[in-house]
Amino acid sequence: MKIVVLKFGGTSVGTIKKIKRVAKIIIDYQKKNYKVIVVSSAMSGVTNDLIKKSSEISDNFSESEHDVLVSSGEQVACSLIAGRLIHEGYDSRSWLSWQIPILTKGKHKNSRINQINKRNIIKYLKKGGIPIVTGFQGLNDENRITTIGRGGSDASAIMIAKFFKAERCIIYTDVEGIYTTDPNKLKNAKKIKVISYEEMLEMASLGAKVMQPVSIQDARLNRIDIEVKSSFSKRSGTLITKRSNIFNNKIVTGISSTQNDSKVSLIGVRDKPGVAAAIFKPLSKNLINVDMVVQNISANGKETDLTFTIKSDDLNKTKKIIQQNKTINYRRLLFEKGVSKISVIGVGMISTPGVTFRMFQSLANKKINIKVISTSEIKISVLIDKKNTQKALIALHKEFKLNQKK
Repeated sequence: MKIVVLKFGGTSVGTIKKIKRVAKIIIDYQKKNYKVIVVSSAMSGVTNDLIKKSSEISDNFSESEHDVLVSSGEQVACSLIAGRLIHEGYDSRSWLSWQIPILTKGKHKNSRINQINKRNIIKYLKKGGIPIVTGFQGLNDENRITTIGRGGSDASAIMIAKFFKAERCIIYTDVEGIYTTDPNKLKNAKKIKVISYEEMLEMASLGAKVMQPVSIQDARLNRIDIEVKSSFSKRSGTLITKRSNIFNNKIVTGISSTQNDSKVSLIGVRDKPGVAAAIFKPLSKNLINVDMVVQNISANGKETDLTFTIKSDDLNKTKKIIQQNKTINYRRLLFEKGVSKISVIGVGMISTPGVTFRMFQSLANKKINIKVISTSEIKISVLIDKKNTQKALIALHKEFKLNQKK
C-alpha cells in the first residue's frame, strides 16, 4: 500500500472552519490513491486550559491523572475530523491510542512510543477507511494512558510512519515550513527548502517551536523524511532529511533564540569527584532540563564556579532543590532571569573556520555582552540579556547572509 501519514497541529484544527479545511486536505490525498493515516493534536488552547484546571484542583496533581486529562483534547479533535469526513461521504473513524494500541515506555508526561499494533488499522485501510489517530499519547504496560511530552503528536506521526512503512510523513502547521529564524521575530527570515536532521534537532532544542526535539531524533534514528508545510497554503514546505541528501553552500542554516531562560551560578563549590553529579542528579529526578553548563576551576584548584541555564518556569523549584541539597558545599548561589540563548546552527560550520569569531565580532559591534558560551560540532550558543535578542538576531542574520534567497 502507498501510505501517507498526515499530522495536523493544534492551530490547524483550532476552529470548526479550520477542521473543514483539514478534511479537504485529507480528501485530496485520498483522491491521489494514497492510503491516508491522520494524526491530530488537540484544538489550539485546549491542552493549556486542561493543565490550568489541573493546577486549580491541586498544586501536586497526579501525573497519571494528568495524562488521562490532557489526552482528552486529541479525542475531541479526532472525532470532529472523522465526523467531517463522514459528512463528505468518506469512511472514517477516530482511533484512540489504547484502541490500536500504541504502546509506550517511560514515565507519565514524558513517555516514548516503542510498539504499535498495526493489524486493525491495516485492515481498515484496505477497506478504504481513513483512520484519525489521537497524537501525543499511548498505553503503558499497566494499561494506563500516557503522554509523550508537549508537541508529542509530531513523534506520534513519525513513529506511525515508521511502523506502517509510510512513503511520506507530512507535518501540517500554521507556517509554511522551517525558517532561518522565527519569522514572527524577524521579517527577513527565509524559508529553508531542505534541512538535515542534525540541524533541525539543534534548532528545535534551542528554541525553534515548529517541531518537537524528540520527534526529530526519532526521525533521524529511523531515517524517515519529514515534510513540514502549512495547512493554510498550497506552497511547498521544508524537507527534513539526512545530511547526504543536501547540497547547500550555506555555512549557517539557521539562527534560533529562546525567551524563557534563567542562569544559575554556584560560586565557590568544593572541587572534588562527584560534586557535579550531586548537583545535577536531583534536578534530573525532578525533570528539570539543564543546558549550557560552564565550570571554572579556581587558581588554587580547590574550588570551582559552576554555571548552567534552565527554563525560567523551573527557577523556583531549582532554587529549592539546591538549597535543600546537603551533599554540596558552596559559598554563594546566584540566579539571573531575563536572559536569552542565541544559537547559530549549520553543518557547514564543521569545515569552515572563523564562524566563532564572526559571531562574537558581530555581537560586539552591537555592544551585546556575552554571559555564557556553549558549542558543538554544528552550533554555537551564547547567553545574552533578553532585551538584546532582537538586535542580536538582526545582526547575525545579516552577518551570515541568511537574508539572501536560497
